[in-house]
Amino acid sequence: MTEAERIIGTPDSPEAGAAEPEKPEKAAGAASPADPSPEEAAAVPSRGRRRIVVLFAVAALAYALDLVSKLIVVAKLEHRDSIRVLGDWLQLEVIRNPGAAWGIGEAFTIVFTLIAAAVIVVIARLAKKLYSTPWAIALGLLLGGALGNLTDRIFRAPGVFEGAVVDFIAPKNYPVFNLADSAIVCGGILIVLLSFRGIDPDGTVHKD
Repeated sequence: MTEAERIIGTPDSPEAGAAEPEKPEKAAGAASPADPSPEEAAAVPSRGRRRIVVLFAVAALAYALDLVSKLIVVAKLEHRDSIRVLGDWLQLEVIRNPGAAWGIGEAFTIVFTLIAAAVIVVIARLAKKLYSTPWAIALGLLLGGALGNLTDRIFRAPGVFEGAVVDFIAPKNYPVFNLADSAIVCGGILIVLLSFRGIDPDGTVHKD
């Protein structure tokens, strides 16, 4: 082989083609493009904590409004004539309700107490996976309303776990209710809407 052939190389020689360059190996501990950055990984539990704060803030507000309103109407309106707010369409009238809406189930007060307690436990368990603000608001309304009526069941007459709920908002041709009931209904409606939109408590969105 001449000096020129040795330098340039020939097709028949084993050294004709240049060796394929080796691919650099992934450095130990290096993040791939699919791996989240430390900031993104740290943001996940942070978002969860913020949603839990929203849940308990909404629940505390709903509970406080219900509790204060009941204290006021019992002190000022109980055993007195109803107050007309919008003529016959809306009045304020205090009643003690041991059952559910329309006075249904008056003999099962303790059952409604257990149901309210179960709702609170379920919401507390869901809070561990809560990453959705709308769900946090909905569950907060449910929690605040359940706590409001549960407080009546425990602390009001005739006894512990058998207390009658204070209702005072009386629309025409509709059962008398309170702010805790309103919070529960609004929370339930919001949950139905979120379910129709395919939004889960963890923030996952399902698309058809």
